Amino acid sequence: MQLSVTFRHMDSTDALKDYAKDKVERIRKYFPDPISAHVTLSTERGYQHCADVLIQLHNGLTIKGSEATEDMYSSIDLVMAKIERQVRRYKEKLRSHQGQQHLGAIEVAHSVISETREPAAGGAGAKSTSESSKPAFQIVKSSKMAAQPLSVEDAIIQLNLLSDQFLVFRNASTGQVNVVYRREDANYGLIETGETGSEDGAGKGSGRGGHPKAARA
Repeated sequence: MQLSVTFRHMDSTDALKDYAKDKVERIRKYFPDPISAHVTLSTERGYQHCADVLIQLHNGLTIKGSEATEDMYSSIDLVMAKIERQVRRYKEKLRSHQGQQHLGAIEVAHSVISETREPAAGGAGAKSTSESSKPAFQIVKSSKMAAQPLSVEDAIIQLNLLSDQFLVFRNASTGQVNVVYRREDANYGLIETGETGSEDGAGKGSGRGGHPKAARA
């Protein structure tokens, strides 16, 4: 397995590097095929010790985890315990998962937009601050990602392996860009793009907010 350890905002030590590698290597017992892993160890505000782990499986799926404590060894222990729980949960499905060779990934953009308020003209006679200003929206961060071809079930598994709130993917059945996301009721939401018939789409597993609902993984 290709395994690298990066240190940020802290001194590199062989003891920490060997400890992180030993913990990550244990994940190999679940997967017979080679995988690659990258561990990032960093400190924030002088006392927060963060351990970020990114593992790439042979079948194209990705596992990601992050933990922060006041001790780097504890952070490594916690993040790898979290990752191992997820791997055990989906072990059989991960082993049997096959990449969608007939479809390629689609590049999508993800932006973070902030809202500020700009003073309106004639502020002297305004009733309140909120009434005398107008909202302004600005992109503060933008990144590109690849929407990988997945079934809905595999997309939910990938969402959990990444510990993210949503996942943009290419539906292996339709070829369209879809989004799965976590709902407040512990279920998963599915947003589908492309043409859908009104009869098929109406009432099809809709949950709160009118979004289609995917089953639990």
